[in-house]
Amino acid sequence: MAFLRNGTVNWLNLHYAVHALALSGSEAFLASFLLSAGVPAPTVLAAIAAIFATRFLIRALVLPLTRHFGLRAVVVAGTLVSAAQYPVLAMVHGVGAPLVALCLIAAVGDSLYWTAYHAYFAALGDSEHRGHQIGAREAAATLFAIVGPLATGWALTALGPRVAFGATALVMAAGALPLLRTPDVVVASRAPGAFRAALLGVLIYAADGWAGAGFYYVWQIALFQSLGERFAAYGGAMALAALAGAVSGLALGRWIDRGHGPRAVWLGVGAIAAGIAFRAVGAGHPVLAVVANAAGAVAVALYVPTVMTAVYNQAKAAPCVLRFHLAAEGGFDIGCAGGCMAAAAVLWAQLPIALAILPGLLGAAAMAALLRHAYGGGSRTLKSTV
Repeated sequence: MAFLRNGTVNWLNLHYAVHALALSGSEAFLASFLLSAGVPAPTVLAAIAAIFATRFLIRALVLPLTRHFGLRAVVVAGTLVSAAQYPVLAMVHGVGAPLVALCLIAAVGDSLYWTAYHAYFAALGDSEHRGHQIGAREAAATLFAIVGPLATGWALTALGPRVAFGATALVMAAGALPLLRTPDVVVASRAPGAFRAALLGVLIYAADGWAGAGFYYVWQIALFQSLGERFAAYGGAMALAALAGAVSGLALGRWIDRGHGPRAVWLGVGAIAAGIAFRAVGAGHPVLAVVANAAGAVAVALYVPTVMTAVYNQAKAAPCVLRFHLAAEGGFDIGCAGGCMAAAAVLWAQLPIALAILPGLLGAAAMAALLRHAYGGGSRTLKSTV
């Protein structure tokens, strides 16, 4: 397995798996917990949109920080700040100061972490083994994510939110330790043409954000409501979904590296589109919702290697990998904030929640066209954006 010979990527994947363990016990419960804490469903989605809008506004600060401290330090800082949001989440009771504080801390942590992490992974990974390495990352993260929702669902029920989310924060902070074994990446002071080279990445991420608003955030509310707003049942459904998707991405990543990227687009994006439709149908029906949730996890395992292989290889070929991801992540912020606000409008109008999920199909359709372009249409090699 040549793709495992890159020890740096192995440490990065271990970090990501621990991070996924924490996210599966925290962010996966974000919308459902806010709902249970007395925040109306449309306001939950508006708050999530506010996080992404704030991320967009402050993301430019990541560039001077990484130029001064290096990419690795900013990934570590982002991990720690992200962990700090979860004790604040436990304090939320309705709309008030803790909810505002949560949105601000989450925006800062996410801006630091995801921008620097994606740039870091793109810079240190191997283009020829990219699909394998992402597939291995997602498989390991999914296996770890089986434990997170079970533990958090039980802890929320038996011990309360302060213990549940406090433990999650500690796990996330511990995820920074593997990064101490990875090298730093220096960010250039100037990189002419870097943002222009990121245009396709911006569009891909914007489409991904729009689709993800319904597929992920609206679905958290729909699934929680479908299961009678019981945290233990919700956590069990999330764990079952993680188990279902554990191996799919690794197989697809290997297939992409063999030159089948254009075909993988139809498989990965088609799976996400089917998952969105299935989740819309399953909303409100407990058994169907659990099945749709598990099917969605398999879809994600097929979808993520397809998207991220294209994006990471474009980033590595660009004049500056960090500036590429600064622009691309901004596209995601706009897409997801817009998708969440559109979904909030549907719920404010007291329309069925399925109608707040289905607009994600527009994002999936755009993603299919953009990824076909990124993979060079019918050719077997990834186009460079430079």
